[in-house]
Amino acid sequence: MHAGLTLGPFILVVAMVIIIKCYHAQSLDRIEREYQVKIDKFLQDYEALRPTRYSYEDIKRMTNQFKDMLGKGGYGIVYKGMIGKEISVAVKILDNSKGKGEDFTNEVGTIGRIHHVNVVRLVGFCADGFKRALVYEFMPNESLEKYIFSKGTINPPLGWEKLLDIAIGIAKGIEYLHQGCDQRILHFDIKPHNILLDQNLKPKISDFGLAKLSSKGESIVSMTTARGTIGYIAPEVFSRNFGNVSYKSDVYSFGMLVLEMVGGRKNTDITEVNSSQVYFPEWAYNHLNQDKKLGIQVDMGEDMTIAKKLTVVALWCIQWYAADRPSMTAVVHMLEGETENLVMPSNPFASTDQAESSSSDKEEKPSHDVLAVIPEIDESE
Repeated sequence: MHAGLTLGPFILVVAMVIIIKCYHAQSLDRIEREYQVKIDKFLQDYEALRPTRYSYEDIKRMTNQFKDMLGKGGYGIVYKGMIGKEISVAVKILDNSKGKGEDFTNEVGTIGRIHHVNVVRLVGFCADGFKRALVYEFMPNESLEKYIFSKGTINPPLGWEKLLDIAIGIAKGIEYLHQGCDQRILHFDIKPHNILLDQNLKPKISDFGLAKLSSKGESIVSMTTARGTIGYIAPEVFSRNFGNVSYKSDVYSFGMLVLEMVGGRKNTDITEVNSSQVYFPEWAYNHLNQDKKLGIQVDMGEDMTIAKKLTVVALWCIQWYAADRPSMTAVVHMLEGETENLVMPSNPFASTDQAESSSSDKEEKPSHDVLAVIPEIDESE
């Protein structure tokens, strides 16, 4: 009788231990399953982000036998395509007679492994023998070039606030290329045609065919020939007499692009009746430096403030010598800051003699190093 009373609690304790162990085992299994689901989802997302390699037959099906041509450029023809029934893409068929394959390897080697909201996404590629193609996300609003050259209108079609948003987006995209990747990516062809706009008019940098990779520790980039588009190429890319090529070369191109956004015209326009307005950047600098109105047509005071901000920032970017240009991080700070905090830069169009004679007059033409509102990044970072 006593043995039974003693055995009963023991069996109860053993049963409770078994139940607790089973509960813990089930909990661990459930947690493991949850972890596995998360890992599987991560791997699926990771695979989805990596560019897919397609055969040339895939490309032909994707484009419906190259039925809908979107445009034609120096390195090939772009067609609209579909992946499945829902995903629209732009397919660039590369011209093998140009570039010696460098444009293909540049594109896949740069944007093929990065992701940023202001950089166009490379969905996939084709390298099927001598047939090469690049597959991008589709940008329904085409390029910025379509919207900014609006001569004769009171305001740009997109409006000044939207132009500022676009400029900030482009600046953040270039900043990411320069500072946010494992290796610094120099684009070397920043211009309105290479800025695409999505369905929400968000800008995305495209066309990395001339891009170069460099270590963040390298402040100088070696180049055998000039690259880029006339009108946007930094002086040092043309001639080493103006300094070494670096990421500041992209800053110059960005400045020229922004000035075209402000002017609503090409920076050099030989059709201008007034000869002083043939080269818009110099004309804009002279007007702002003399506290004159910018001369562009706006219908609200706030719009003029935005136009002035964009112009002053752009003039900093196109300083003749790379060392005088801000980094893209500084450019983003300037564009997002208050206009009244901006200071006019030195005259980027002054002759060498003028620049040397005025170099001692720091109060009249301050260097960007003294501007507290423009935090700089060390070039070796």
